Order: sequence, then structure tokens, then C-alpha cells
Amino acid sequence: MAKKEATIALAGNANVGKSALFNQLTGASQTIGNWPGKTVEKAEGTLFFMGRTLRVIDLPGIYSLSTFSIEEMIAREYIATGRPDVIVNVVDASSLERNLYLTLQLLEMEAPLIIALNQVDYASKRGIRVDAKRLSELLGVPVIPTVAITGEGVEELLRAIIDYLDGKIKASGKDFKGKEVERILEKLSKAIASNLPEISRIYPPRWLAIKLLEGDEDVEGKVRSHENGHLIMALAEAAREELENIHGEPSQVVMASERYGFASRIAKEVTQFEAPRISIEERLSYLTTHRVLGYPILLAVIASMFWMIFAVGGRLSGILDDLFEEIVLPIGKGAIGAILPEGVAGLIADGVLAGIGAGLSIALPFIIPFYALLAILEDSGYLPRAAFLMDNLMHKIGLHGKAFIPLLLGFGCSVPACLACRIMERDRERFLAAFVAILIPCAARTVVIMGLVGAYLGLMPALALYAFDLALVLLVGRLAYRALPGEPIGLIMEMPPYRMPSWRIVMRKTWLRTKSFAYVAFPYIVAGSLILEAIKIAGWLDPLADAMAPLVVQWLGLPKEAGITLIFGILRKELTLILLATLAGTANYAEILSPIQMIVFSLVAMIYFPCISTVAALVKEFGWRKAVLTALFDIGLAIALGGLAFRLLSLLP
Repeated sequence: MAKKEATIALAGNANVGKSALFNQLTGASQTIGNWPGKTVEKAEGTLFFMGRTLRVIDLPGIYSLSTFSIEEMIAREYIATGRPDVIVNVVDASSLERNLYLTLQLLEMEAPLIIALNQVDYASKRGIRVDAKRLSELLGVPVIPTVAITGEGVEELLRAIIDYLDGKIKASGKDFKGKEVERILEKLSKAIASNLPEISRIYPPRWLAIKLLEGDEDVEGKVRSHENGHLIMALAEAAREELENIHGEPSQVVMASERYGFASRIAKEVTQFEAPRISIEERLSYLTTHRVLGYPILLAVIASMFWMIFAVGGRLSGILDDLFEEIVLPIGKGAIGAILPEGVAGLIADGVLAGIGAGLSIALPFIIPFYALLAILEDSGYLPRAAFLMDNLMHKIGLHGKAFIPLLLGFGCSVPACLACRIMERDRERFLAAFVAILIPCAARTVVIMGLVGAYLGLMPALALYAFDLALVLLVGRLAYRALPGEPIGLIMEMPPYRMPSWRIVMRKTWLRTKSFAYVAFPYIVAGSLILEAIKIAGWLDPLADAMAPLVVQWLGLPKEAGITLIFGILRKELTLILLATLAGTANYAEILSPIQMIVFSLVAMIYFPCISTVAALVKEFGWRKAVLTALFDIGLAIALGGLAFRLLSLLP
């Protein structure tokens, strides 16, 4: 009897619509976490179809099942040891030959495979038509045409999955190699099956033989750990030598050529080309990557993005602040005062309620529009083009254009920006990218900049702070590039087609990111507000502020209470602004700070100590030593620049 529950894994290259298919399948049931012991994001969800419970795992976007990246290692280990019931290989119909390279590797692993031939609509616009039935015959697996972003073909895909689980359709899988390669593989795989039965129960002997011919270090380590591993390694060495003598190329090159050759033959047989019309998307792609026009377009996109954050966030913040101050807070204080003693009631009302209110009225109004706009840029395909344009500039700090993506993500949150640095190829580039990415004003720091400078001094001074920060990133990055040995490498990345973003997906991404932000940020906001209120009640506030006065008042030129908020800003950056309002008893910052103090306060909050979550991400990625040194550098830089800014601005008329 067929299982009532099954696990489905989605595998495919980046930018093939895998995430869109995952969203279509799982809807609101998604959960986001990390793979065990790794910092790579793990997305999974559940759906119910034809009486079955299907657990869907979204594997990292990869181009092969090699061991060159963490994502590739995770994907292949999960396929081999996690034993999903079905693997849906999402393939881009407009780039079939390139996508088939991964498909053939999945077939080598004898994976239970179904292919979702995705983006057939975009391929058709480009004059590309793929015969899905013939492709299925050649590969020996079911092939279902889909348009994941609209949901077209998704039900047919689910029915194919159920039929596969019920045994109504089979996926025999075909993987052809040349005669000499097949002969050598057969001999080596038989030796593996007979001498290494334990490992052969986990990994297919033929796949192990292929990986040994490629010199895969991970597989070699697994083989050597077994009793007869030395015998198999000797046979593998002899097989590699024989293969290299026949072809005159390294064995790993021979194996890759076999796959590319087979993929090319299949793609040519199943693909028909028609004369395409130059689409609006292609014209737009040309304009946004133009060596002259592309840059003003990029500046306009970024400026428009922040103008919309300012306009929407400012309006929403004012509405929520009035609502909370005039209605929610008085009602809440009255209710709490009626059931709790006076001291406790004051602590709860001014600590917890005020913290929640400040978070709702100061933080969320600016974060929600930012996440929505970021999702639109991601889904439209513009981010890789921005990376392409920024390649020359990124080389000035020892990176390439791909590093612009973590930097842009840094405007949302420094944690995913740090994790996104794994798209860089070497450890040096990863750390250098993370080092400058955490200087980018995240959404929490945007709350401070827009909620203070933007709201009281205007949009242009706020944008000037962003411009200063970007110049600082380039300067610090250049100095770090000189301090770290090595040379930048060239940019190699895929340029996905432009697509109209799906509003449902954009709203879902915005909701998930906002929810994640709220889960992380609000406990810190409430705890910080509560602790601050307790310190105030205990009478420790003035002594603590007096102790910091030489630095805060004399050097930075800020009110001494600002020092307290900067301490709590270690937890979350928006706490600096929220707790300042709590200390002063008003959210009208014009009564607390002068215009110069607003700029200095925002500048220091923008640069100094990353939040605790960012430091944790740095520790996981690069170790304690680099994380602590980076944090100390940011603190020193923020204090130095804050004091200089105060003195320079004070000279202005």
C-alpha cells in the first residue's frame, strides 16, 4: 500500500523558478531555518493533495553535484542519505542544455526523478519550443511543462508525483557514456559493489565510480575509511590513468565532456527554434546593463526605492504613533493600573507597552515597504544586472560585481547579507564582502535614519547620510583590500531574464521577512524597554549616563541620555531611537535633539557595533577572532567619525 506521507525535494539551478514553484506548492505552510550544522537557508512546507500529505524541501540552487560549495554538498548528501521519495528537477526550458548538466548528475545518483520543464512561456517568447514528450523518452523520466510563477502545469506535476508514488509511472533514468568510459565504469562499479557493501547501500556503486574517476575528495575520503578502501582506490587510480591515456585529457575533464556532449545531443533533438521577436524584456535588459545609461537607471532605482520607503514609512509611522499614543496606550495603562500594584503597573506600562508601541510605530512602518521593494527587485531579475554594473567599482575594493548583491541585501538585514557572501568563490572574498556589508545601513538602521533625520530634517539630509556611508564602504573596503593579500577574480554569473513579479509572491516574501524581523526584533525591543524602565526605577540611570558623559557629551556632543540608548543599541539598532523616546517621555525628537545632534546620533548608530544577531552570523561564518575584531573596528570608527562630524557641523552657519 502506498504511503500516505511523502517527501518531495526540489532541485535545480539558480533562477529557474524553483522558489516560485515552492511557493505555489506550499502556500502559507512554509517554514524557514538552516540545514543542520550549516548556515545555508533551508525552506520547507507541506501540502495536501489527493489524500496525501506531501512535505516539500527546497534544496539550495546549484549547478552541479560537485563539492565546490556548501550548497552542492548539502544537496547531494540530502539526496543520498535523506532519501526523498521524489526529486522534482526544475529545468529552465529556455536554457535546456545548460540545465541538463545537473539533470544527468541526478540520474547518475539513480534519484527518483521527475522533471518540471519550467518557464515554457518565456522560452516560447524567445522562439524556443521544447518537445517534452520526446525529452521524457530520451531521459527515461516524466517531464511536465510548467509556468511556476502563474501556477500553470502545477496540478499536472502533482498528479505525476502521485502516480509515481503509486507506481503507475516509472522513471527508469538513462545516462549514456562513451564506450570506453562505460567499460571502465562497469568494471570499477562492480568492484565497489562487491568490496564496499556498506557504502554501496547508501550511494549507488556506479555513482561512486564516476566520482572516483573525477577525483572527488569527499567520496575518496568515504572510500578510504572502509576496510577495502585501499583496494578500490588503487583500482580507481588505474582506471583514471587508463581513461586519460585514451582521451589525452584529465579524467575529470573527460567525465564533464561526456555529460556536456550528452546534454547537447538531447537538447538539439528536442528543441525547435523560431525567429524570435525582440521583446520588451530584452530591450529593458539592454538599457539596464548599458555602460552609460545603466548607471543613471541604477541610481534612479535606488533613489526611488528610498523615497518610497520615506514616503510610505513616514505616513504610516505618524498614523500608528497617533493611534497608539491617543487610544491604545491610555486604555492599556488604565487596564493594567486597575489590576496590578502601582510600581509593577508602571514597569509594565512604561516598559512593555511603550516598547511594543515604539516598535509598531517607529520600526515596522519603514521595514515593511523596504522588504516589499526588495522582493520586487529580486523577482524582476534586476539584482544581477545591478551586480554587473557594479563590477568595475567592486574591483576597486578587491571584489567583483557579485558582491554588490550582499551589499544590497545589507539594506534589509546584515545577517542575510553576511550569509549571502557565500556566493563569493574564496574565503578572502567572503570575509572582505562581509566586512563591508555590515557597514551598510540595515532596515533597523534605516528606522533611525528615516525616523530621525528623514522625518525632522528632510529626505535630502537622510540621503546624504546614505551617500556618506557608501563612500565610507568603498574607502574601508579599499583599505581592507590592501591589508588582505590576494587579487580579485573575474565576474562569472548568470543573467536571468526579466519577469513581471508575481504580487502574491512579493507579498508572501514581504510577510515572511517582516514576521521573521518581528520575531527577532520585538523581544529585544520589549526587553530593552523593560530593562531601561527598571534601571530608571532603581535610580541607576543618572549614574550610568554620567559615567558615559565624557564620551557622549564632550566628544559626540549628544545629550548624556543618548549614551544609555547606544548601549542597548548593541541588541538592535532601532532600540537606540525607541529607547531615546522612552527616556525623554516623548516621540517628538525635535524636543530632545538639535539638528546637528540628530545627524551625529544617526551617523553613530549607522556605523557602530553590529547587532548581536550579526555578530553571531560572523562567528559562524568566520570565527570568533574575525567577528570580534570587526565589531571593535566598527565601534572605534563610529565614535571617531561621530566626534569629527559634530565638530565640523558645528562650524557651519
